[in-house]
Amino acid sequence: MTRIIIIGYMGAGKTTVGKSLSRALGIPFYDLDWYIESRMRKTVPQIFAEKGEEGFRRIEYNMLHEVAEFENVIISCGGGTPCFFDNMDYLNAQGETIYLKATPEVLYKHLRMGKTERPLLKNKTPEELQRFITEQLQQREPFYAKSRHTLDVNLLDTYEKINVSVASIRRMLNI
Repeated sequence: MTRIIIIGYMGAGKTTVGKSLSRALGIPFYDLDWYIESRMRKTVPQIFAEKGEEGFRRIEYNMLHEVAEFENVIISCGGGTPCFFDNMDYLNAQGETIYLKATPEVLYKHLRMGKTERPLLKNKTPEELQRFITEQLQQREPFYAKSRHTLDVNLLDTYEKINVSVASIRRMLNI
């Protein structure tokens, strides 16, 4: 049974790498945020607006415990998922966890294009966004660092580099 769980800050490429790894291994891919939206029939921003971050994190916790029981899957978690409740310990118990690690500068470049889609980034100026990413990444790093494996994704900007990352993961996990 294969269960690969990809974590990291928003904008690190978890969904992109997860989908590519899924194609390479021929096993299903689940993005936890998409799974939540499908089950709740609401978008993550709608859930945040209605229930606040605490309400969203409770829903996320429950949905994580659902999807992480699936067999032969690749799961990409939201950036905050490992940082709440006992989620990181639970993820490590469920499968092979991989932290996609990038610098705040790289994450900023990735996120500034689509910041309106992410509730925690909404209405921030470029300077506020840079500061927010740097500070939040520092807070989340201890949780991410508990991952079984870490992959540097600072140069994940072409299909070729995505394929190199997938190959690196396959070597890490001997699959």
